[in-house]
Amino acid sequence: MTSDPRPQNLARELALLLLLATLWGASYTFIRVGVATIPPMTLIAARTAIAGIMLWAVMLWRGMRLPSDAANWRRFLFQACLNSVIPWTLLAFGERTLEAGLATILNSTSPIFTVLLSLAISRREALSPRKLVGVVTGMAGISLIVGVQALGGFGQQLMAQILTVLAAVCYAGAAIFGRGFKNLDPIAPAAGSLISGAAILIPASLSMERPWMLAPSTSSVLALIALAVFSTALAFVIYFRLIRTLGSVGTTAQAYLRVPVGVAFGVMLLGERPSATAWIGLACVVVGVGAMTIPARKGMDATRA
Repeated sequence: MTSDPRPQNLARELALLLLLATLWGASYTFIRVGVATIPPMTLIAARTAIAGIMLWAVMLWRGMRLPSDAANWRRFLFQACLNSVIPWTLLAFGERTLEAGLATILNSTSPIFTVLLSLAISRREALSPRKLVGVVTGMAGISLIVGVQALGGFGQQLMAQILTVLAAVCYAGAAIFGRGFKNLDPIAPAAGSLISGAAILIPASLSMERPWMLAPSTSSVLALIALAVFSTALAFVIYFRLIRTLGSVGTTAQAYLRVPVGVAFGVMLLGERPSATAWIGLACVVVGVGAMTIPARKGMDATRA
């Protein structure tokens, strides 16, 4: 009897899935540390530029080239706005006051908004009872986190939470629009959109934040490097591998796996202590996202914080 290599291979792919969730979950802590001494737009401009160049280098190493036609680059540009330029900037601004753990929880709600936007835009998919439960539970989780803060009158914290939720809405739009890149190798729109995003963010950073005048701390610089190299470039490479090996599992499981990972990073590295309502909200969000993604096994967005 010959041995079956599949269990060993599956274990390796699941380990990569956990690594992916860890890299994306850690990104919220990296952002929180980075924006301490690096302005938000400059941080995200550097993140997109470094990660885009790295992915482009990976493509060249694999003997691939980015598309040269204007149509694809227009799509890359639009995808960049939805997937990196707007949401990453919103997250960076939000995490100047918002804890990394809460940002992780709120930003993990993108599958909820993907379902809602899909129903509103395409109307191709019916809202099954399980997905309806997922939407209601997930929105309840958001209300527990944001609503309590709003009643407490913490205006600055509330604005940071709204920015983080808006970033999740952008991710949902990117997930829907990203379905149009089926004719390209998945790494091509990732690299192309990151390079396009850098082309927008770098001039904005230079004109608005004057990065040459900054004196960032060593911890912020290291956080930026980790954010770009590990939580963006490396995470995307792993993500695209999982699309081919695990299929929809690789594109859905990370949406809820990264939540406890991100919260744990905030607790261990930043000393954060989420409130009781935040923990209840976390449970609601995880249950809601799981209810919508596990049964349907639909692909979710590649780029998160």
